[in-house]
Amino acid sequence: MVKERGRKLIAQNRRARHDWSVLDTYETGIVLSGTEVKSLRQGKATLTDGFATVDDGEVWLRNVHIPEYTQGTWTNHEPRRSRKLLLHKQEIERLLGKVKESGLSLIPLSMYFSDGKAKVELALARGKKAHDKRQDMAKRDAQREIERAIGRARKGRR
Repeated sequence: MVKERGRKLIAQNRRARHDWSVLDTYETGIVLSGTEVKSLRQGKATLTDGFATVDDGEVWLRNVHIPEYTQGTWTNHEPRRSRKLLLHKQEIERLLGKVKESGLSLIPLSMYFSDGKAKVELALARGKKAHDKRQDMAKRDAQREIERAIGRARKGRR
């Protein structure tokens, strides 16, 4: 049996960086059933509405959609069930303190296979207000204009 190496992206939450300002990221393992792994190997998952909570010293990933496996039978999983995330106890305690004290949230940024094991990149994030989103868009537009002007100058155009 040949073991896979490297990192294979399954799903990415592109909207997360637009709606949230990411303060810190964590790589976590995830507890899955067999049909969930098979469905993920087909590259199917949706992280858009997902979030994580800390309950009784355990971190749970909620509202992430992994569709039922097409070849599955009565043993198929529920698509939006809560899934346990695997972190060290010190990391969980640190996350719990930050989430409770400063009103931060835990948001999944991406889901991937790393050396054959399913992983979730979890972000400690603060929600952006509408004016923050507009400022970020203005910065991106200004940076894009600067890069265009530099490119035109390099080519000898105005």
